[in-house]
Amino acid sequence: MTGLAMDAASIAATVERASAGDEAAFARIVGAYHADMVRVAFVTCGDEGLAQDAAQAAWWIAWRKLPSLRDPTRVKPWLVAVAANEARKLGGRQRRHTIVELRVAAPDSAGPDPAREIDHVDLANALGHLKPDDRALVALRYAADLDSSEIAPLVRLSPSGVRTRLSRVLDRLRKDLDDD
Repeated sequence: MTGLAMDAASIAATVERASAGDEAAFARIVGAYHADMVRVAFVTCGDEGLAQDAAQAAWWIAWRKLPSLRDPTRVKPWLVAVAANEARKLGGRQRRHTIVELRVAAPDSAGPDPAREIDHVDLANALGHLKPDDRALVALRYAADLDSSEIAPLVRLSPSGVRTRLSRVLDRLRKDLDDD
């Protein structure tokens, strides 16, 4: 968990209180998972502003639908999936092309390594060539750090189906990165 460390029992109790309308409990959930949701939304849509908007929209949905969550200990996978879905919707409406600014430091300065900056741009471009559902899958696995058994119910695949699809997506990414 990113913001606040809670064990499974504490997570379940906090979700139960939030489901009953406890705003302080919901604020604790927001503090714990907001950064994960923004990261997943960003990887899904490729735009920082849209990612923030998607996370905000996801919180509104979460507040309304939290009582329908069957397993309160699975709140993180559920929240990041909602954020990914909102990012896909917003990204589909906007269809913006992201401009990535590359800052190159003077050779004698101790700034960021230009090679790493270029690798970041290449990865962002390669992710941009993927379908939104494939970007969401990558985001759920690597930005939200969910395993295949946590992702499976979110994307309606078996855990082995998730691993297979993710393997194919990563192969496409590697090929795209090697072609550059």
